[in-house]
Amino acid sequence: MSKLFLVPTPIGNLEDITIRAINVLKAVDVILAEDTRTSGFLLKRYEISKPLISHHKFNEHRASQQIVDRIKAGQTIALISDAGTPAISDPGFFLVKHCLDNDIEVECLPGATAFVPALVNSGLPNERFCFEGFLPQKKGRQSKLNELAEEQRTMIFYESPHRLVKTLTQFAEVLGEDRKASVSREITKMHEENARGTLSELIAHFTAKTVKGEIVIVVGGKVVEKKKKEYIKKDRM
Repeated sequence: MSKLFLVPTPIGNLEDITIRAINVLKAVDVILAEDTRTSGFLLKRYEISKPLISHHKFNEHRASQQIVDRIKAGQTIALISDAGTPAISDPGFFLVKHCLDNDIEVECLPGATAFVPALVNSGLPNERFCFEGFLPQKKGRQSKLNELAEEQRTMIFYESPHRLVKTLTQFAEVLGEDRKASVSREITKMHEENARGTLSELIAHFTAKTVKGEIVIVVGGKVVEKKKKEYIKKDRM
């Protein structure tokens, strides 16, 4: 049966791909790739030779109907991003919705995504958390930060290396310099780093060095002191 597969790819180390993902990529008719050059290295590593079609944020809206038509005509198609799980801060959501609206089966394989190891490595509470992805760069950024000041769950963000210190500084201004946080970069790669501490400590750490690689910031939620319950002890008659 023809369908759309969403296939997670490694976020750094090319060995972090499942056997099932490799088998699916070898079996489909077409692979949609965010950047065909980037994906080409992975596919070559695992001897996967399938037609590649570029599918990214600049063409996903106009290309989705063509993909739906291909699947309805009997093709099975896989969508991959440059790294991680498609649709998580990457193209994919629009295509998935368009396929479901056209009664096309969609199947997402489990696999790599950057925020899970960053969260677990942070040492911050992870039984409840919210994934915020990339903050707005300009419009709405300050209002979003003010909104998150009341968030009690652990918060997860993606950020680019050249904006890291600026973002940490803004967090400190809104959330307080003593708020606990962690920064993970180059996850699964040779120079992986997981830095933990207060926001002020992390600002000092990353201001003093050149920052490279993909960034995940994990910030502790607002701590609310629980009100002590007062019990009235009634005298027994």
